[in-house]
Amino acid sequence: MSEVIRIENLRKEFGDVIGVADVSLSIERGEYVTLLGPSGCGKSTLLRMIGGFEAPTSGTIWLDGEDVTDLPPNQRAVNMVFQDYALFPHMTVGQNVGYGLRVSGTPRAEIKPRVAETLSLVGLTDKADTSPAELSGGQRQRVALARAIVRHPKVLLLDEPLSALDANLREQMQVELRNLHNKVGLTFIMVTHDQSEALVMSDRVVVMRDGRVSQTGDPVSLYDAPANSYVADFIGATNLFASPVKASNGKIFVSCFGQELEIDHPAVDGVPAAERLFGFRPEKARLVRANGSVPQGNLLKGRLENVLYHGAMIRSVVVVGEGRILVDTLLDDTFDPARHAGTGDEVFVDIDPHKIMPFARDGAS
Repeated sequence: MSEVIRIENLRKEFGDVIGVADVSLSIERGEYVTLLGPSGCGKSTLLRMIGGFEAPTSGTIWLDGEDVTDLPPNQRAVNMVFQDYALFPHMTVGQNVGYGLRVSGTPRAEIKPRVAETLSLVGLTDKADTSPAELSGGQRQRVALARAIVRHPKVLLLDEPLSALDANLREQMQVELRNLHNKVGLTFIMVTHDQSEALVMSDRVVVMRDGRVSQTGDPVSLYDAPANSYVADFIGATNLFASPVKASNGKIFVSCFGQELEIDHPAVDGVPAAERLFGFRPEKARLVRANGSVPQGNLLKGRLENVLYHGAMIRSVVVVGEGRILVDTLLDDTFDPARHAGTGDEVFVDIDPHKIMPFARDGAS
């Protein structure tokens, strides 16, 4: 792959408020990149600057080797799909999709076959003469996608494209959008605040906070090796705790809410002592009933406070000292509800020393 977008020291100020703070980023041709973060982190502002809808205060945007920082949207080889789809209600689906071709001066003879080809890509061949008002939310979103890709842009920008859909349709459209990306081979840059959506759909995720990039990486590396506590806590659930480090008999130990845990991680010495945080994912731990004896393992002793049903798994909330630990258990054919602890029971949480992650506090480096 070759670079299609390069952003250098991009900054956007709104009076005294910094929306984007000196971000530099490179995006490869054909990548599916997601800008992820909470409301107000700068992700949508960054996307709008790439599209030319927002002028940067400083910095440079390169598109396929050309400096486009000061070019308006209609002079950039990008298209954007907005949250509300922005379809023309007085036009049919086919007219909506072909609108950009018509205003750009595409010969009339080329428009109809290109519209038909694009509607076929999004599975709406039979809706060309239909009004947008007659379509479902998912179908309207596909029309917006078709209108955006019919002109063959170098980059497709998607601003929270699934936010208006209900949960079931949203999951279906995640698959369809990813399949569309694979079919057309365009570079997709998407904004979302939904962590699971970013992990499911992206080749690479850019996690943002306070106008800055906290970490960039593929979904697996972000989830398994978060760079700091902010990323760990934002990308999925994480049991976080602060602790000093103690060495004894060639082993390393930390304190989790007053109880000792062994940790086996080569990066522990690279984290400054004042900033040491540790954590483990709920699914990496195992819940063990007390049964009147202490089991073997790397254990925390606690009391089962709650059991939350999540469909494919259950989440156990265990009170340990002054804290709470989450433990996720997959529900499969081997799971026996009768053997699971009940609320109020004394339990143990067993965690593999290799699964405990050290990182800097609150994004410190």
